[in-house]
Amino acid sequence: MTRILILVASTMSICCSPKKAHQDHIITVYQTSHAGDNLKRISDATINTSLSEGKKVTLQLLPDQEFQTYYGFGASFTESSAWNLATIPKKIRKDVLTKIFSPTEGAGFSLTRTHINSSDYSNGHYTYVENGDEDLSSFSVYEDMKGFSGDENDQVRNIELVDPTYDIIPMILEASNIPGADFKIIASPWSPPSWMKSGETAEMTNGSLQPNYYGLWAKYLSKYVSAYKEQGIDLWGITPQNEPLHAHDARWDSNGFSPEQGRDFLRDHLGPELVKNGHLQLNDLDAGLRVLIYDHNKSTMNDYVTATYEDPEASKYVWGTAFHWYASSGLNEKNWYATALDTLRTNWPGKGMIHTESSIDIDPTNPIDQYWRESTDYAGTFVPFDTYAYDIITDINHGAQGYIEWCMILSHLGQPNPYDNFNSAPVLINPMTDEVIYTPLYYLLSHFSKFIRPNAVRIGLKGEEVNGLIYTAAKNIDGSIAVVVFNRNNEEYELTLEHETSNYTIKIGPRTLQTTHIHNNGVIK
Repeated sequence: MTRILILVASTMSICCSPKKAHQDHIITVYQTSHAGDNLKRISDATINTSLSEGKKVTLQLLPDQEFQTYYGFGASFTESSAWNLATIPKKIRKDVLTKIFSPTEGAGFSLTRTHINSSDYSNGHYTYVENGDEDLSSFSVYEDMKGFSGDENDQVRNIELVDPTYDIIPMILEASNIPGADFKIIASPWSPPSWMKSGETAEMTNGSLQPNYYGLWAKYLSKYVSAYKEQGIDLWGITPQNEPLHAHDARWDSNGFSPEQGRDFLRDHLGPELVKNGHLQLNDLDAGLRVLIYDHNKSTMNDYVTATYEDPEASKYVWGTAFHWYASSGLNEKNWYATALDTLRTNWPGKGMIHTESSIDIDPTNPIDQYWRESTDYAGTFVPFDTYAYDIITDINHGAQGYIEWCMILSHLGQPNPYDNFNSAPVLINPMTDEVIYTPLYYLLSHFSKFIRPNAVRIGLKGEEVNGLIYTAAKNIDGSIAVVVFNRNNEEYELTLEHETSNYTIKIGPRTLQTTHIHNNGVIK
């Protein structure tokens, strides 16, 4: 008979009905719930020979039905994240980074992002060249490694810096040295230097890059890639512009690129420059730096990317599309833009798809519970935990190959942000007390990043459609399988998971996200 080792919670009933003996299975179930579980590894199982009454759903795993390859899940390196880490003792800092990047001791974040020049989550505006330097002789990424003075703005003033030498580059390098860390970085510019632009409303804010500076800006971006490489950081991808359509009423660093402008900049300047400097390999777009276009809301991505993808001279430089979730108030009503994702995948089947940004406003009075109740911010009214779970699973079930949250770490007030645009994050730090808070978003992302590892593939998972229940499955290169199920409803379900020759029946409680990890003759991590 098949020998089945099961690790599940005492609050869950498991019934295992092996069909045919041929291998050992180890099943581990983890859950995060409104009731208070945070990536809880369930143990001390009660194994029943009969199933209880209740709502029952059967899911059939189809491991031989393979879809897209995954590159990872995670959040972004920002100057604000680095600043918060600079305020806490080094031992606590290392523990935080371990819990973010270790796949065994933490979340195992595997896909990340960072900003080129300053962003809204920097302590102020900055670039890497002196004003008016048209030959880029002063170019240096020293701004990302020089550390902090403690006098950058009112939000950071009078807060003790334990390590004032810390910054984005030291943060990335320290994270990469965490045992088991394996993450990729996509870099995105928010704005060129002001002297390259016209139509600004404030420093590096709104307006657009002047066409006569397209070539210079392309060289600037290529120099950034080279400079990071010299610091020991090989970037995995780059986007030509963050949120190119948000450049008329932005309150922070921004730059406008119409679809046609974005196409021309890439085709005639950035693409050739990256090739010339050896960053981009035209004969194999997976071999070097990957260019992802758009980097804005998925609600309008198909309209934007068409200009570039229909131009073969521009498209040849493009690995894929980057997109964000904003306009959250319409996500549920638009089925999380599943149709837009399908259209993108169908129209441009050879191009990658990565979700590169999402975030919510912080409720500093209750940064934990806010994820489980209706929140209202710039994007409307929604339940954050539900929205994230549905957005991630919908994205990947419709072709996305990775998912990145915005800031990795912020303060308990969502700071620093000089523009008073205070977000929550997976990890919050009180810089006055050194308290570290892991929000429900940290655990939610962990359900994916910890168990769906780089180069895993999405596999078939067949089941009946149940309102309020969403699920996905992936197979890792070691043969292990992760099944992620979210129950948004206020009632319990009984899930029967059919896998190869065995059935596993698992109860999933109300308002619960659950990952079932299936190992074949493996060791539980």
